[in-house]
Amino acid sequence: MNTRLKRLLLLATLGIAFGGVSSCAVNPATGGTSVVLSGSNSEWETGQEMYNKFLEEGAFYEDPELQAYVEKIGQRLVAESDMPDRKFTFSIIDAPEINAFATPGGFIYVNRGLIGYLNSEAELAGVIGHEIAHVTARHHGRRKTASTTSKVLSTTAYVLTGSSAVYEASNMYGAEVISGYGRDMELEADGLGAEYMYKAGYEPEALLDVIGVLKNQEQFMRLKAKAAGKSGTTYHGLYATHPRNDKRLQTVIRAANELDDGTYIESPEEPGEFRRVTDGLVWGESVEGQRADDRYYHNKLGFTIEQPEGWSVTTSSQSVVAAAPDGSASLTITLRRKDPAATPQAVLETSAKGDLSAGETLQQSGLDGYTAIAAAAGKDKRLAVFNLGNLTYLFDGSATDFAASDPQLRALIESFRAMHPKEKSSSNGRYVRYIQVPRGANVGSLATSARIPDAEAQLRLINDFYPRGEPRTGDWIKVIQ
Repeated sequence: MNTRLKRLLLLATLGIAFGGVSSCAVNPATGGTSVVLSGSNSEWETGQEMYNKFLEEGAFYEDPELQAYVEKIGQRLVAESDMPDRKFTFSIIDAPEINAFATPGGFIYVNRGLIGYLNSEAELAGVIGHEIAHVTARHHGRRKTASTTSKVLSTTAYVLTGSSAVYEASNMYGAEVISGYGRDMELEADGLGAEYMYKAGYEPEALLDVIGVLKNQEQFMRLKAKAAGKSGTTYHGLYATHPRNDKRLQTVIRAANELDDGTYIESPEEPGEFRRVTDGLVWGESVEGQRADDRYYHNKLGFTIEQPEGWSVTTSSQSVVAAAPDGSASLTITLRRKDPAATPQAVLETSAKGDLSAGETLQQSGLDGYTAIAAAAGKDKRLAVFNLGNLTYLFDGSATDFAASDPQLRALIESFRAMHPKEKSSSNGRYVRYIQVPRGANVGSLATSARIPDAEAQLRLINDFYPRGEPRTGDWIKVIQ
């Protein structure tokens, strides 16, 4: 892992910048005293570095109109927040997962996948307002460092690599980063977000609709998981029941309506605008394929590694071998099923032949590994082990002039990572489209042309008809084409 990325992930894991001096400050959103570990400027530097890395890695969804729409909503809410003069940055992540999150310094991210499940500007405002509230209430500084370590690091690495193994390694599943602060902080963010919505002219109860969308998705995924004999995912999982049955949640959100001072607040929503800007939203994996010419991609296993100019890469059922054009150096990758109880270091030390030296832990793109030099029969080799998903990858690098070739062999090993979602994509994209319901049609009949897994359930989920609702003739409805 290069030094810059190490620093990025270290900052991200802390959720606060270096400085380490605790202080007490009046929380601008709650009015109470918060113990924080750094000032807002350091938090901004942390968030900015994470943003720059997302930008560098092509993590953002390229739709200028939708981006401008999200920015407009976000800044409208900021103006009514407890930090109206603070700089906030709003971005759309090009990922299909139902997720939104805030990072230190006022950087708010909404996944493309979540937008596809929303049905109004007010619901989108609810998502954004909730994340703004995490910033204004200083939740990054108030929550435990250990929580930040597992959740912000895995969020950053997951966005950059698309590897579900990153989530699994940190006990992260699906969009659980949304609920990573604890019930009291989540309720606080819901209440503050609803307040910002009300002051901006949005109906606060739309936030209940958003949480309902998440709970419906959770119910659907749990049913699927149960049928497959697996455990399900959790979305905004601090609420055990549906939000319509959660009295404390309803009280917190509806309290925003009590701010009414008799002044009419006009809704900023323009009829049909949400439908217009989200029509054509990519559904599922990204269709913007981005593969570098100097990398090798293994589609089935989902990993990628640098391929130096002139080097060849050959694959078989037993191994993947990268070799220099003159045969002077090669790197062989083999794999075995991962033993959850064995660390990469333990695997390397038990599988290596010869005397080991220069052992070192590796951390790159959310993956843990270990490397060392093995000396046997008068020859040195560069060895390494990484875990990715349910497999363990073993690297064996050799060369006729090992001392001269080792830096390149090590660089190849350190380039190993999971493929980014955009690198996995094909040109056969699917999109969210709006149609008016024909006479006699229902969700079941409309789903027959969707050609996606669980089509009827998905159409119900994205249109808020789950589990049994039906549209009326002439209603606008989302379909997948």
